[in-house]
Amino acid sequence: MSERLVVIGGDAAGMSAASQARRLRSAGELEIVAFERGHFSSYSACGIPYWVGGDVGAPAELIARSPEEHRARDIDLRMRTEVTALDVPGQRVRHRDLEAGTESWTGFDKLVIATGARPLRPPLPGIDAPGVHGVQTLDDGQALLDALERTPGRRAVVVGAGYIGVEMAEALLARGYEVTVLTRGEQPMATLDPDMGRLVHRAMDGLGIRTVASAEVTKILTGDDGRLRAVATDAAEYPADVVVLGMGVRPETSLARAAGLPLGTSGGLLTDLAMRVRGHGNIWAGGDCVEVLDLVSGRERYVPLGTHANKHGQVIGANVGGGYATFPGVVGTAVSKVCDLEIARTGLREKDAREVGLRYVAVTIESTSRAGYYPGAAPMTVKMLAERRTGRLLGVQIVGREGAAKRVDIAAVALTAGMTVESMTALDLGYAPPFSPVWDPVLVAARKAVAAVRAAE
Repeated sequence: MSERLVVIGGDAAGMSAASQARRLRSAGELEIVAFERGHFSSYSACGIPYWVGGDVGAPAELIARSPEEHRARDIDLRMRTEVTALDVPGQRVRHRDLEAGTESWTGFDKLVIATGARPLRPPLPGIDAPGVHGVQTLDDGQALLDALERTPGRRAVVVGAGYIGVEMAEALLARGYEVTVLTRGEQPMATLDPDMGRLVHRAMDGLGIRTVASAEVTKILTGDDGRLRAVATDAAEYPADVVVLGMGVRPETSLARAAGLPLGTSGGLLTDLAMRVRGHGNIWAGGDCVEVLDLVSGRERYVPLGTHANKHGQVIGANVGGGYATFPGVVGTAVSKVCDLEIARTGLREKDAREVGLRYVAVTIESTSRAGYYPGAAPMTVKMLAERRTGRLLGVQIVGREGAAKRVDIAAVALTAGMTVESMTALDLGYAPPFSPVWDPVLVAARKAVAAVRAAE
């Protein structure tokens, strides 16, 4: 008898799961029905800032697979259809056609929840005023571009200085806007320690992006004509013709919560290594709506990244399709940039290490991306954390110019392997003057960390 798989969410995790399941089981064996409330499927939300900034020419370039392509593979993908209720005991979902306004139920034998994340949009006065934009979906990106075309002024305020905030600041700068970034944190990029965030702050100011730290936004101000006028903080007002919100996201698990499924401390769904929702043999979850195991701290953590979502989908699809696969966890690797400044991190920050009770040493080194005498050598700062007693690598942060960010992958592999900083110093990394100094900056930091661990004994 044929089974029915229902997928809630038509982006990375959901459609990766559906596609992988279809590769393993034919339409006669497994019927696949997927629901997506938006206008697009399988697209890269991470690329939206680069589309807005002009590096990507059109939204179609961000779409990996269209609804028509999924349907051609015998996946019944229903666009503009929102799942409104989940009946776990009855094994069915209620959904609404957003165009027609009709509602109905669809039963399932197996269910994949890939509902993604929702952007933070605090209930501030004026937050819904015309000219205030989020950038979560391709529709959001198009709405922002349309607004930029018809907005006469050239002053932009970005609220939030995480990955999306700094990337949108770059995009707006590239479009000729005078950009102010407001962050409630001590420094931009709260995913870094404040001393490393300070380097980002200094570089953003040098690029012409005004960055205001410790700024608590209190309201969005409009004029008598209802048009956006300024963003107010607890200390000042910042004139604005357009406002972009980049305040982070939270897991979209309202359906799961209402259905009584298990959630973690950040509100994300809890799964086992096979990405099966804990306590439910026929329900899987993946992408930005789940919490995952942090391999460094040993605790559950919310890390919403497209790389993870695609891997979750592959694991889920393999298991739904009759195979077996697992997702062991993450070390928290992420890279970004603002203009020519590259920013990278993996593992734990000092704050994270303290929260989980780890005793550590922290070292910071200055190096260059290439041999110092080779043309184009650029400065790079590497910060490394190691456990005091064992010397186990705990985390790395890198801020620098060309060639800086992807060096974090060395540390990500070392973290995943549970290496010590001493064992890292013997890594056989590639060397030639155009690519690296004789001692790669990550290894220089490891050598300094070894000395710090020994001094702390």
